[in-house]
Formats: sequence, structure tokens, C-alpha cells
Amino acid sequence: MRDAGSLLVLDQVVKTFGGVAAVGGLTAHVRQGSVHGLIGPNGAGKTTVINLITGLFHPSAGSIRFNGAKLEAMAPQDIAATGISRTYQNVRLFSGMTALEQVMTGCYLRRGVSLWSSFLGLPAASSAWRSTREQALHLLDRVAMAHRADELAETLSYGEQRRIEIARALGSDPKLLLLDEPTAGMNHSEAEAVGRLVHELRDAGLTILMVEHNMSLVTAFCDSCTVMNFGRLLAEGDPKTCIADPAVQEAYFGRKNDADRIQALR
Repeated sequence: MRDAGSLLVLDQVVKTFGGVAAVGGLTAHVRQGSVHGLIGPNGAGKTTVINLITGLFHPSAGSIRFNGAKLEAMAPQDIAATGISRTYQNVRLFSGMTALEQVMTGCYLRRGVSLWSSFLGLPAASSAWRSTREQALHLLDRVAMAHRADELAETLSYGEQRRIEIARALGSDPKLLLLDEPTAGMNHSEAEAVGRLVHELRDAGLTILMVEHNMSLVTAFCDSCTVMNFGRLLAEGDPKTCIADPAVQEAYFGRKNDADRIQALR
């Protein structure tokens, strides 16, 4: 049964590695058409949650439901086909490929052209290639990278590579986009630009779950958030309210909080 308004629901999700609980009974809800932040100190289990949602790991207990369907026993490629796409904590682009080619690889999931058609150069494959190229160019334009389409991805700046990775993730036309620290390594203006892009994607109908350490970005661009600590739910709701919670401040800074540091978190 689907929770009203929630596109993604994690219900008492547990993931253990060798008896250690990386995620310990987490329950969280991501509303459809929202930007939802997943935050917490280093080692809180945030990336493990992303890996559970995308099928790289399977839960030890609990359930994960997306658009009403149970994901916990599905293979990663089948989860991707339901409408979930992601980026990674560390940029993962293919060596020796242009920005355009990188994004085209993300578009093929929805094309449905057989391998033999591609090998034989049949009209259906040629038509699909042209359509894929056009879609990839559109996505590059969407992330303000169309002017870099023909450049090798490894020659681009770190922030530009992040944008290419987001464009590639959009290639499968997902319903839910998972962003794992999308502004890591960026300066303030680059991070703000990513925040504006995230809002544009939400306004176009996409639901976004974003792991992020930049708290000013979370409060400015997230509609709601889940705070984790040691694999468990610490707080959930409005970002500013969650960040002001004494338990959240203690998780980030310890018991003896410095007022200036708390203000910086806000």
C-alpha cells in the first residue's frame, strides 16, 4: 500500500555488514515532486541508503517501496528501469569519451534497440542513435554544458564533470533522481548553480533525494530532509527545524557546541 503523497518509502530498513549495522531500522518518506535532503555526519550511513535504494546492496531487514513497488529484492538494472537514476559520491565518467558521448550512454536505457540492430547498422539503430544524440544535446543544454559537448570529459573542471554526470543520470528520464554529494569540491558559486538546477528539475516534475554536507544549500533548496546518525533516524521534516534540533547539533559538533559553529550550520 502506498503512503499518500510519498514516492519513496523506507520502512524500518536495516543493513548489516559482518554484524555491524550500517543502517539500523531507518524509516523515511520522500514526497513526490520534492527535493528531499539526506544529511548527517560522516559515517552516518547516507551513501549506504542510496546503495540500498538502487539495489547495489539488499536490505538485511525492512522494506523499500518506490511508486508502490517493492525494491528490496530487485536487481539494479530492474530498479533503474522503474524510473530511478543516480550520481555518485565520486565522479564516475568513462575515460576517452566526450561530454556528449557520456550523456548518450545514459539515454540508451529507454531506447529498446537490440544489440544485433546496432551491429548490423539497421535503420532502427541509426534512427535511435540520432534520437539519442539529440536528447543528449538537450540534456547538456539543460545543465549549461552544451558548449562543451565535443570536449573530452576528463579535460573539464571538476564542477563541469559533476554537471555532465547529472545530465547522464537524467538520460533515462527518471521519476526519482538520487544525488550523492553533488556539490562536493565545488566553490560557493558552483554549488549555488547546482542548487538552482535542482530546483529547476523539481519544478519540471522530478523528485530528488540529495545527500549533501553543504547545510546552506540544504536549507535554501531542500523542501524537507532526513537526518541520520549512526545509521538511524535522528530527525525528519523542515530542514531549518531539523538543523536547529539540539540532538542534530550534538551529532555534528558534540556536546560542547560553539555558538558560531552552530550558526554556520544553520
